Amino acid sequence: MITRGEMWQAEILRVLNRSHAPVTAYEVLETLRETHGKVAPTTIYRAPSSLADCGRVHRVESLNAFTAYQCDRHQHTSILSICEECGSVEESVAPELLDEISGLVGRSGFSPMRHVIEVHGMCGSCSMRKLQA
Repeated sequence: MITRGEMWQAEILRVLNRSHAPVTAYEVLETLRETHGKVAPTTIYRAPSSLADCGRVHRVESLNAFTAYQCDRHQHTSILSICEECGSVEESVAPELLDEISGLVGRSGFSPMRHVIEVHGMCGSCSMRKLQA
């Protein structure tokens, strides 16, 4: 039997999967209210964090928003490329880069627990549109 929390998580994943850009918890709440009527904010605000903790969505720290995973190879931290023009997010994995970063900060005795790598710029589609304009 599916729990109420699991049902909301599935609904939130649907919202995130339909969006090409990261979505804030408030935007998720507004979208779900359109189809489900009154929805308790605390339910919706907790669910994306739970989904991030269990490896189903990324928390985009710089935007205080969430985006669904684009691929299933998540034994390593993803590098998120965020387009400033259209808001799209591309996901890349570079374990050797993360190892290098961990080694670099570890030289001072620092023990990294998690990596958050977000790169803001312009995606290929938006760059092409700007060149053609």
